[in-house]
Amino acid sequence: MTIQQLKYIVALDEERHFARAAEVCMVSQPGLTIQLKNLEEEIGIKIFDRTKVPLTPTHLGKEIISRAKKILRETNEIRDFVVNEKNALKGELKVGVISTLSPYLIPLFIKVMKNMTPEVHFIIKEANTGQLMHDVETGAIDVAIMATPTGNKNLIEHPIFQEPFVAYLNKDHAMAKADFYEIQPGDKPMLLLLQNEYCYNAQLLDICGLKAPGPIKDQFAYDISSIETLKNLVRAELGFAIIPQLSVLNEKETELFKPFKDPKPVREISFVVSDTFSKKLLLEKMNEAIWSCLPDSIKTNLNYRKIRWNDSPYFIDAVSKF
Repeated sequence: MTIQQLKYIVALDEERHFARAAEVCMVSQPGLTIQLKNLEEEIGIKIFDRTKVPLTPTHLGKEIISRAKKILRETNEIRDFVVNEKNALKGELKVGVISTLSPYLIPLFIKVMKNMTPEVHFIIKEANTGQLMHDVETGAIDVAIMATPTGNKNLIEHPIFQEPFVAYLNKDHAMAKADFYEIQPGDKPMLLLLQNEYCYNAQLLDICGLKAPGPIKDQFAYDISSIETLKNLVRAELGFAIIPQLSVLNEKETELFKPFKDPKPVREISFVVSDTFSKKLLLEKMNEAIWSCLPDSIKTNLNYRKIRWNDSPYFIDAVSKF
């Protein structure tokens, strides 16, 4: 028994004529007749007396049609409920953001988002890429804002913007006074990476043309989890960093960071959700809020080279150890 079959018997009851009922249901008359026959055979009861003109429901057929109408009303109520839920700008939304983006993006758009959706309670979680992917799959969070593509077929990605990478240099660096940064051989062994941010690190290695990080020949080894710490190490001439553009948006010492030449290396930032995520309108509002707060340099940057991470040899090797 299907919803469509119930629609057919209700239409037949209202029209009392096979051809007119078929037209109402936008199906061929033979198709409608076959479906009625299948339903009657399945339940073992004749719903209509075909010997009478016009077509007339049997005694039990009347009760079945009455129940069918009730089921169809409830089906429509469920459909309306789902539509309303999808469009509801209220309730709770758990949002995860990668740690290399969260400190810079969240303060930009969250006030705008609060004004646009005053009845939504946002719970913000900061985590690394692997944790966010796991949390979306298990339902621990509703949506992740992270670098993509993930390569995970169980997740759905909605790109928001392309964020350029910039080089972060100390004042005495050979390219400190240049307009654009080009990779210097001496910088590669000094590349500073982040602890447990294998996806982010894979992108940096790709930009530098490296398959794996090399040890910094120094008295100290660095186990860092913050982009701000990377910046301070660069200022102290203890390494070289490639960082996202949003992390220098409010930087006062503008001479410390340099854009790359075109095509600029960028990372794709997307909403990542499960295939059961239903609050599409809320996602659209978040996209609108984020886009309204982005600097023009990100909105208008079209000449870029997207840096992937999910197929990086470094990333694959790193995650295989866990």
